[in-house]
Order: sequence, then C-alpha cells, then structure tokens
Amino acid sequence: MAPLVSTIEIACPPEVVFAFAADPLHFADWQRDVVSVRMLSDSRFVTIRRINGTERTMTQRISHNDPPRSIAVQGIDGPFRPHATITIEPTNDGARSRVTFTLDFEGHGLGVPLIPLVRRQAQKGAQASYQNLKKLLEGHQ
Repeated sequence: MAPLVSTIEIACPPEVVFAFAADPLHFADWQRDVVSVRMLSDSRFVTIRRINGTERTMTQRISHNDPPRSIAVQGIDGPFRPHATITIEPTNDGARSRVTFTLDFEGHGLGVPLIPLVRRQAQKGAQASYQNLKKLLEGHQ
C-alpha cells in the first residue's frame, strides 16, 4: 500500500514550523491521539497514543533529522509500527511553509492483519492533527 501523504500551507517560516512540529515533546500539543511523550535519549522516545479508546505505548526513534527541512520517525517495537516523515519547504521568500506529512505502517506478528484498520484510523485522525498544528502555529485558538 502507498503511504498516506498530506500537504498543508502554514503562515510561518520553516524554522518555526520545524522547531515545533519536529519536537517529540510537542506531539501531544497537536496530534490528537498522543497522550504523552517521554524522551529516552536525543533520538529515542516513548509515545503513549490513544487508539480506538485504548492507550498503546510505543518506542520510536528519529531516523533522519535535517533542520529545518525534514525529520523522519520510526516505530521500533510493537505489533504495528508507524513511519512518519515531515518535510518543510519555504514559500513566499521563507515567510510561509509548505509542510508535507508522509505516514505509513509496518505490521509485525499479530499486527500484520490490523494494518488496514490502523491506516484507516490514522487517515481520519491525521487530517485533524495537521489542522491543529496549523492553528497552533498561526496563533488561532
């Protein structure tokens, strides 16, 4: 299956977007399903997400970090592992940003048959999360 890809425009420079969106400690501020994040090291963290009403804990790692252009995060444990990339391009001479989110999932063991369901749930929730990010960064409440 092809990854889920979404693009939004944010009225902020790439540096501002990257500093907030790429910091795992801010994930709960804009991602609807994130309950909390705890850093284990500079590149590894534990995320608790609410999925279908159940809290799930997953360890993730930053596999690519190129501020303020892109970041990639991979799940490294659990039955389904998210792989997410945020790519930020400057527009309007750097005053605005075009942000592309790419999200995919890898199933392991019992998680393999759950991937279509996980993808559907993620597709619904992701759009709201991206709009939350836009509203937060553009100063709307």
